[in-house]
Amino acid sequence: MKGTSQHAHDVVLRTFDPVASAAGKDGAKLASQLFAVVDTLDSSGSVIRALTDPSRTGDDKAVLVEQLFASFDERVRQVVADFARARWSDAEDLAESIEDAGSLALLAHAEAEGTLQQVEEELFRIERELMAHRSLLTALGRRSTAASDRVAVLKDVMGSKVGPMTFALVERKVAVPRGTLLLRALRELVQAAAKRRERLVARVTAAVELSAAQRTRLAGLLKEAYGHEIQLNVAVDPEVLGGIKVQVGSEVVDGTIVSRLADARQRLVG
Repeated sequence: MKGTSQHAHDVVLRTFDPVASAAGKDGAKLASQLFAVVDTLDSSGSVIRALTDPSRTGDDKAVLVEQLFASFDERVRQVVADFARARWSDAEDLAESIEDAGSLALLAHAEAEGTLQQVEEELFRIERELMAHRSLLTALGRRSTAASDRVAVLKDVMGSKVGPMTFALVERKVAVPRGTLLLRALRELVQAAAKRRERLVARVTAAVELSAAQRTRLAGLLKEAYGHEIQLNVAVDPEVLGGIKVQVGSEVVDGTIVSRLADARQRLVG
């Protein structure tokens, strides 16, 4: 998403965020209805064209939203109308933005329940499990398989291992991938949950599990470096041999033995 669409996406979501927060445990209901709006847009080219037509006024498109989704919660109709009033460089970006609003509402619900940190940790754990079991990742991401079948696989494997908000978030990404790879979608959800907790996410890979003291020290060092509270998501990978690899956003600090050996090999060859 770029340019005009990205601006519209960000502006409307900033407006919706306090609404979703105030909704609290109504967040799941709002999310369900927002996802239903997206499904309607995905199934009807005429509707999405009408709501993104630059020749129609914003008020005209807002009236259409009221007519199409009259039975939905007023808060859902309002945010969808706000999206419809905006300008979009690509019609598909409208549906994607409403999808993001649904995810935001689920995260707000988790926050109201006091389970947002749990959701973040479970999302990270699912990501690591999928990376370790590529056959499962392939099964969940296979577009030729019906969405209901992919969700059934997810429920069978993960349904009893995570909370309802985590499952709802992942279920939607499996059922309606919107052109985004599942691992990337999970990482974006982890980042969104961390941002909601006003924390940066540090993705740490180590040869062995870090002790509580090591985690506390590393989090403290990273907080000093970045000026924010840090959420450590630690994955154990024996193949790194020793040391740790830390990634915060696009920045990577790799202190593993494998990395140092690769650097040494490169210097010898080059």
